[in-house]
Amino acid sequence: MRERELTTGWTLHPVGGDLPGPVSRALADGPLPVTVPGTVHTHLLDAGLIPDPYLGENETALAWLHRSAWEYRLDLAAAGEAAPAEGERVDLVFTGLDTVATITLDGVELGRTANMHRTFRFDVTGVLRAGGGDLRVRFDSALEHAEAVEKEVGSRPRAYDHPFNAVRKMACSFGWDWGPDLQTAGIWRPAGVQRWRTARLAAVRPLATLEGTTGRLAVHVDVERCGLREPGDLIVQVELPGLGAAGVAHLGPAQASALVELEVPDAPVWWPVGYGEQPLVDVVVRLSAGGAELGSLRLRTAFRTVELDTTPDEHGSRFTLVVNGQPVFARGANWIPEDHLLTRVTRERCAAALDRALEAHVNLVRVWGGGVYESDDFYDLADARGLMVWQDFPLACAAYSEEEPLYSEFVAEARENVTRLCPHPSLVLWNGGNENIWGHEDWGWKEQLGESTWGLGYYEGVFPAVLAELDPTRPYSPGSPANPGVPAGELHPNDPGHGTTHVWDVWNQRDYTAYRERVPRFCSEFGFQAPPTWATLTRALEPADLRKDSPAFALHQKAVDGNGKLDRGMAPHLGVPTGFRDWNWAAQLNQARAVRVGVEHLRSWWPRTAGSVYWQLNDCWPVTSWAVVDGDGRRKPAFHALRRAHAPRLATFQPRDGVVHLVLVNDTALAWRGRAHVRRTALGGRELAAASLEVDVPARQVRTLALPADLLAPADASAEVLVADVAGPSGGADAAGGAGATAARAVHAFAEDRDLAYEPEPLRTVVEEVPGGYAVRVLATSLARDVTLLADVVAPDAVVDDGLVTLLAGEVHAFTVRTGRRVPQERWTAPEVLRSANCLAAVERR
Repeated sequence: MRERELTTGWTLHPVGGDLPGPVSRALADGPLPVTVPGTVHTHLLDAGLIPDPYLGENETALAWLHRSAWEYRLDLAAAGEAAPAEGERVDLVFTGLDTVATITLDGVELGRTANMHRTFRFDVTGVLRAGGGDLRVRFDSALEHAEAVEKEVGSRPRAYDHPFNAVRKMACSFGWDWGPDLQTAGIWRPAGVQRWRTARLAAVRPLATLEGTTGRLAVHVDVERCGLREPGDLIVQVELPGLGAAGVAHLGPAQASALVELEVPDAPVWWPVGYGEQPLVDVVVRLSAGGAELGSLRLRTAFRTVELDTTPDEHGSRFTLVVNGQPVFARGANWIPEDHLLTRVTRERCAAALDRALEAHVNLVRVWGGGVYESDDFYDLADARGLMVWQDFPLACAAYSEEEPLYSEFVAEARENVTRLCPHPSLVLWNGGNENIWGHEDWGWKEQLGESTWGLGYYEGVFPAVLAELDPTRPYSPGSPANPGVPAGELHPNDPGHGTTHVWDVWNQRDYTAYRERVPRFCSEFGFQAPPTWATLTRALEPADLRKDSPAFALHQKAVDGNGKLDRGMAPHLGVPTGFRDWNWAAQLNQARAVRVGVEHLRSWWPRTAGSVYWQLNDCWPVTSWAVVDGDGRRKPAFHALRRAHAPRLATFQPRDGVVHLVLVNDTALAWRGRAHVRRTALGGRELAAASLEVDVPARQVRTLALPADLLAPADASAEVLVADVAGPSGGADAAGGAGATAARAVHAFAEDRDLAYEPEPLRTVVEEVPGGYAVRVLATSLARDVTLLADVVAPDAVVDDGLVTLLAGEVHAFTVRTGRRVPQERWTAPEVLRSANCLAAVERR
């Protein structure tokens, strides 16, 4: 087989819709040269014909693109594609068309598509002629297509205005409560020409499992014959280089599939990060006939098993991932597309995002159902890092028609992507979709739907059937939230005693301390909002727009009453600062507190609770949202909260029956033994009561320690705190959440921050230049809580190694800042840069 990507030589032409004058005039002079992959937005942006949709109010100004139509054109002859040779089959292959496309070659219509989640292949052997080759790909409005489909099949309820559930396009392309409404169109994944003879490898499904120490690999191979000559015998060879395993299968003229099974004694075993190594195995598949190789494929997989334990118990029924027989607590984060303009996400950018997840001690990322099946790069990188992947089928927050033209598209995309992703050991769970079953139960859909279909046939029929046929090696859940293992209809889908739970009343209605009121079996969504970092915010907004009530700031806050919820959320804890900079810091700090309260609560209940998947890890543009990493890839303060709450060894104060206890979480392979020094101290440092407790926490377990009564009885709740420093075999501030060589530290205040008698300026500082940046050393003269260096305020490229550090009087901590810029050293300790909870004590609040 000969393959060539069609990257250059394309031109873009407007063919429908009302274009603004400047764009229309610019394109009237001639078509726009473009490269593929790309979308209309990125092409026009690169050409300087539209403003950056992520800045100011430009998103609104670009709404005209929603109802425009565009055509990509390419001269295949000029691109070097000749007519087929004798006996040669020529295919045009599009691995991603976004979304409603008509493809023609020399005026002959090859096909029409309406699914960005699929590959489309067109046999052009009989069309591609010498001297010809006028290839055109027309994209019509996905919004108008969805509106037409909705009229045909009937309206279905959804969370947002646009009928995103009537077209197989990334749902959040139509806007979400954290994302812009841009509705992209274009050739968003590679396009190419494949020339082949006799037969080709149409699909390869290597299913790797582990039985004891023996690895088993079942390689399912589907072939397509070109039909240009008499069919003959084919040979499929499979080899595992370096492992000494190989096999072969023969296909007769009437056969289109083969199975080669290999066995590897003492196989290398893949483990999630923190549980072992991640050895990957190369698999080479070759197809030949008559001694000539027709095609080959090289991929990587790994040996491991994964199961989902849904066993009933005294609390309800479990939802626990079990990898290689080992129950695993999912320290997770939800993943949305890394950029709303998907073609800008490179392998390097994806690697950086996943590395930030690892930095936050995340071991599972959930690919959320309102986005896309991610790129091969994403799963390759997750495999190598030991990051488990929970993969949603892309359906979210809506009812979906089970009639044509949608039904066959769901089936086709599921079959393709299950096949594509089955080699990846990181993929540990398939999930039917996001909040669709819950929406059917609680969001008034039943009355709107009547007897109409709404998607249950996908969740309970199509998806599990596709997996049973193509990849039975992985577990499946019908939705999130849902309770697999429980007969349909017996329980509410968001019942915390069973399956997965989403907790959103906290953000929408209640204080974050309400996280502690429920003990779900697996919490797959919960979160709290904050604005992005200062450098990201000031890149997106003009100085005059840096206020809560500006239209531009509001456009970058998509949640209903989002700022009101931020104010109500911080009021009982920090108060609501009147100045915008202070308000911005308070909102970020409050988000961090909510993250830590939620995650630490959930982890403290292992093994009853088996997963905490925070909403969300990342953003796709500059926005106020639940993300801990903003749309420019900068770590918000909440990132440090997530990292601390996910520490492999965690000490946390938790209420049990209304009384504060010390809970120790040991998510390592070694027992945690040592002493816990627990003391009640004045904010100025004087020790008021103390106790030394024995620590003995077996590997992968949790222990709850009662505390002496005198530790829990402050004489002045506004002037005292409870502190636990726990010794153990691993130390450092990363694990501790504070200073010193302890394995973990926990701090509990007896009053809210707004009522604590903080010293407003408790830090003494020294700054020095070091290789690659600066060291900022701080000394606390009194309790300094959640000390954070907002380094991006000083330099947009600056990254600080730590944040949310709580220091007792007399303790020292050194922050390391990496930056390529030289700045006055005093800038690193300016009041708007070196922040803490204490600094809010001196600001004007309401």
